[in-house]
Parts: sequence; structure tokens; C-alpha cells
Amino acid sequence: MLRLSKLTDYAVVVLVRLARSADVQTSPGIALATGIPEPTVAKVLKTLSAGGLVSSQRGARGGYRLMRELHAIPVSDVIAAIDGPIALTACVDGSLTECESQGLCPMRGRWDPVNDAIQQALASISLADMQDAALPAAFRVPHHAVSLPAAE
Repeated sequence: MLRLSKLTDYAVVVLVRLARSADVQTSPGIALATGIPEPTVAKVLKTLSAGGLVSSQRGARGGYRLMRELHAIPVSDVIAAIDGPIALTACVDGSLTECESQGLCPMRGRWDPVNDAIQQALASISLADMQDAALPAAFRVPHHAVSLPAAE
């Protein structure tokens, strides 16, 4: 069974929450709004910041904000930021692990097309698509409602 980590699931929730406002948001505030424990939110935000999906601002008025709008963040980017490259098996190009049977395996390289198809599918679904599918219309954040600062 393919299953994403809980941190990736939480990352999607956190990113969608950040999209609700162009203002800087704190990890305790996001935790309160989402029901995710604050230490977990802080860990997710730190990882998302390292992955270039959010920016952090230090100081008394510090916190986090999105680097891109939800429609410009594919699910594949969130997975890669939290869990690393998408690799179904150890023998897929880009995998962070190695297979002990790599030299003898008749399936070596055969998983690459399957992995590529999954990667392409995940890259074609944005967080805005997920938000739109999950929320009743009254609760959706319009794609144009939040104007983010230009990337530097």
C-alpha cells in the first residue's frame, strides 16, 4: 500500500491554513486553528521553509507565510519537501535508498515508468484543487483572494 506520512498530510493542512490570510501567521495560531499539536506544526513549518514553500519572519511580529499561491503548489512539491523524492521502490531513479539485489534484479529500471506516472499525476494536482474538492463553496479561499509578495 502506498501511504503518505502524517507529516505530509499535516503539511497540506498547514499550507491551506496559511492561504487563508496574506498576513504572517504563527505556529501556535495555526495549531489552534487546525487542531494539530503546536510542536508538530512548528516541525512542519520548519521543513516547508527549508523546502521553499513558506517563508519565515523572525521577531515579535514573526511567523510564516506562503511563498506561492495554492494553485501554484503541486501536491508533489509538498511530498518532496516533507518526505523527499517520490520513489516507489529502492531501484527507482532518485531513490534515497539502495536495493541489496540491485545488480541481479530483472525488474531494475522497470518501475521508473510507474514512478514517473505517479509523479506526473501528483504534479498535476495543486493544493487549490485539493482545497476546492474538500471544502463546501462557502469556506473556499478564492485563488485570487490572497496576493502574495513576489519571490526575491
